[in-house]
Amino acid sequence: MRGYKQLKDLRNRIAIVTGASSGLGEQVAYELARQGAIVVVCARRLKKLELISQKCQSLSGRISLSKQLDVEKPEQIERLVDEIEEELGPIDILVNNAGFGLMENALSFEMKVAEKMFRVNVLGMMYLSKYVALNMAERERGAIINVGSAAGKIATPKSAVYSATKFAVLGYSNALRLELKPLGISVLTVNPGPVKTDFFKIADKSGDYLKKVGFLVLEPAALAKKIVSTLGTSRRELNLPYVFDVAHHLYELFPRIGDYFAGDLFNKK
Repeated sequence: MRGYKQLKDLRNRIAIVTGASSGLGEQVAYELARQGAIVVVCARRLKKLELISQKCQSLSGRISLSKQLDVEKPEQIERLVDEIEEELGPIDILVNNAGFGLMENALSFEMKVAEKMFRVNVLGMMYLSKYVALNMAERERGAIINVGSAAGKIATPKSAVYSATKFAVLGYSNALRLELKPLGISVLTVNPGPVKTDFFKIADKSGDYLKKVGFLVLEPAALAKKIVSTLGTSRRELNLPYVFDVAHHLYELFPRIGDYFAGDLFNKK
C-alpha cells in the first residue's frame, strides 16, 4: 500500500503541527499522539510548547519534540524541516495551523498588520508545505492539512483582510492537491466556523463575538478528532459546522441573497 493510504495507521508516523501552543493546534497534537504518532509541536511560545510536548509523549508513549518557530521567517522553516528529518526521520504529516485574524473594517485596517497576516497565514503555510512536500515526494507518501476558515468561503464585513488570506489558503491548497496527488500525497483543507480558542482574544476587540454566535461555536477537541480521522483518506475539505457548508453552496447559486445573509443576517461582528 503506497501513498497517503498508509496513514490510516498513525503509529510511529512523524507529524508536525504549527500553532500548537494553544487552541486547535494543541488539540490536534493531542489527538495525533493518542493515535500513536510522533508529534513535533511548533510555535513561538517555547515554554508552553514544552508542556504540550510532554503531554503528547504521555499520550502516545513515544517521543515528542517542541520546536520554536516563527512562520514569518522562511529560514527558520527550512531549518526546522531539515532538523526534524535528521533527528527523527521522514515527516509523514504536516498540519499548517498557525495563523491569526483581526475583525476590523478594511478602510481602517493598518496595512502593516495586513502584510503580517499574509506572511503568517499564507506565506508561512506555503513555505512549510513546499519544504515538507519535497521530501514527501521522494517517498511518495504523506498528508498535508491546511487550516483555513469558513471566512475563506464566505466573506463578511470586518473580515476583508482575514478572508483574503483564507481564500488564498484555499486556492493554493486546491491546486497543490492536484499537483501532489500523483505523488501519493493528500492535501486537505479544514474550513471551520468560529472555534472556542484564544484566537478571538486578538481577533475580537469587543470580546463578545463568541457569545453572539454561540450556537455555531465549535469545540477544539471535537474538531481535532474529526481532522485527524481524515488521515489516510482522499477527503478534500472538512467544512464545519455543516450549516456553513450549506450556506456556501447556496451563496454560489444565489449570490445576491448570499450577500444579504453575509452582510446583514449573519453579521455579528
